[in-house]
Amino acid sequence: MGFFASFLSALPGAIAQGLIWGIMAIGVYLTFKVLDFADMTVDGTMCTGGAVVLMLMTVGGCNVWLALLVAFCAGLIAGLVTGLLHTKLGIPAILSGILTQLALYSINLRIMGGKANVAINPSQYDLLVSLRNVRKVSIQNPIFVGIIFTAVIIAVLYWFFGTELGCSIRATGANPNMSRAQGIDVNKNKIIGLMISNGIVAIASGLYSQYQGFADINAGRGAIVIGLAAVIIGEVLFSRIFHNFALKLLSVSFGAVIYYIVIQIVLTLGLNSNDLKMFSAIIVAVFLGLPYLQKAHAKVSAPAPVKAEKEEEKGDGTDA
Repeated sequence: MGFFASFLSALPGAIAQGLIWGIMAIGVYLTFKVLDFADMTVDGTMCTGGAVVLMLMTVGGCNVWLALLVAFCAGLIAGLVTGLLHTKLGIPAILSGILTQLALYSINLRIMGGKANVAINPSQYDLLVSLRNVRKVSIQNPIFVGIIFTAVIIAVLYWFFGTELGCSIRATGANPNMSRAQGIDVNKNKIIGLMISNGIVAIASGLYSQYQGFADINAGRGAIVIGLAAVIIGEVLFSRIFHNFALKLLSVSFGAVIYYIVIQIVLTLGLNSNDLKMFSAIIVAVFLGLPYLQKAHAKVSAPAPVKAEKEEEKGDGTDA
């Protein structure tokens, strides 16, 4: 009885975190699935957005919406750097993301004034989301705010990827050689895709820092694993029923919520919080391996094809 009471008490917080990280996972989806680009930049951007928002609000006295807009622009710049390293210098995709992520660690420290973390008092600032409101039945509830942000971002992305530019970005990810043959500027599309992805991640970071009440230099460490977990969980569970692009983005958000609910179940059962990174890696490995195991099982269980007879019977079976 104690387990269910503890779990139900923590469930709203798990859903709220899942929705915020689901926004981040949508950014990961754009590079991982749409652009076919393994982008490690997000581990740095997931700290950058939060650092920019909190410093602008606490030091600069900025409005939260303006702070989020600046954080989005900071994410765009991070994606631009990764894209330029890859397209202009020929650095492999994964290494270009790692280089930008590494540089962002120092940049994030400078943004936060050399501090490893920066806190904000929810009572003194008009925040969009806060952990304090997670059990309130009002528009200030972070679950409600997370749903609104997710719906707006999915709607904008659905519109954008239906435009000529958006379709060319999707074509670039699907078949860059054919896209190049059709006159599409593949390098430009990669840069734009990376910029949009990291801009969305920075928005998620800005929301998450408000939700927690602080920004931490290590906030983005392992973020790519959580993002991939959400993408893979959503794909495995909903790919057969969600075929529309907008619904695929929605499945990513569902995947993040499911991920955090599973994490909360494990924590309620008494797992050491230090093992969460290992558990996250196991979840990703399991869901990545499921499609392969399903296909392998289908091949084994499928009936063997009936072999054609070596000789056909002619007429009544006698030689002509």
